[in-house]
Amino acid sequence: MTSLRKLGLIAGLTVLLLTPSPAYADDFFEEDGNVTVPDTGETDAGHEAGELNSQARITFTVTGGGGGSGALTSATPWTPPACYYAPTHTPVEFERYWAEFYAGKASPPWPEDDLNDMKDAHEATYGPDADEFPDYNKDLQGEGMFWTRVINREHPDRAGQMACAARTFWVDFADPPPPGPGVVDSTLLAELAWERTRVPDTEVTLNPADAPQKVNFPTWVWLDDATFEPVSVRAELDGYGLWAETTATPTHLALSPGTQDAVTHPASGVCEATDAGIGTPWTPGASGTPPCGITYTRATTNSGTYPLSASLTWDITWTDSLGDSGT
Repeated sequence: MTSLRKLGLIAGLTVLLLTPSPAYADDFFEEDGNVTVPDTGETDAGHEAGELNSQARITFTVTGGGGGSGALTSATPWTPPACYYAPTHTPVEFERYWAEFYAGKASPPWPEDDLNDMKDAHEATYGPDADEFPDYNKDLQGEGMFWTRVINREHPDRAGQMACAARTFWVDFADPPPPGPGVVDSTLLAELAWERTRVPDTEVTLNPADAPQKVNFPTWVWLDDATFEPVSVRAELDGYGLWAETTATPTHLALSPGTQDAVTHPASGVCEATDAGIGTPWTPGASGTPPCGITYTRATTNSGTYPLSASLTWDITWTDSLGDSGT
């Protein structure tokens, strides 16, 4: 079971979030030791020569929540995969890719002998008389796909991006993916769904709303219920009927007044989520201690402003098409 528990956003009144980390990436291709792409360094496109400019055939569907662009930050030592194996090409697409690939390699820096050797090895694997994938498996068009390495170029671990050995294999739609490190299964789909989860910025509402706040006068703090609802992301492996869905649910808001000269409500500074939301909106006539808020006890006349901040924690659960689940 992969732990995706306790994922939080730490923010000021307007949160500053990580940039999105897309799950798609390019593939570097070596035909299982048969075809070795010459090492020519970086191309003009910034990618290593021989990469398949492909995208994993995974459909992501988002439901619920008020929308947002904030990527979750894990409170546990977990990160999305830096590389994995997924379906990327149909037979017709694979044939077209390689035709275009070789058509563009008729000039330096590709040595003619190396290019001819690579074409011969490629023909032995994908040609009409090949044993492994005869004629690119075009007689199986619509019945399965080629799987290749997918590299998450947004992942910060460069070594991890290259940890998956370059390989290509075929999987029929009627068959489960072969077990093995990095091969997409429901747990990895849950991880990719987590990576695609975007939640609203953490923006709290205050009353009194005007600045500056009043000393020894309670400030009410709450979140907009319509915005901070559970967010679900389903990652589905196209054609294979395999999916996993993660659901992010806001659980509590932690307040930090930015000074010791303040009292938080409750005393822990943690406002738990209830069916009514997080915090209670102030209404005319409301008085006393707010269920979620802060009371400042010293003015900032000679000390500058207090950096009030709020962090919202979301819990993640997942379920999949096989009936498994986890947190």
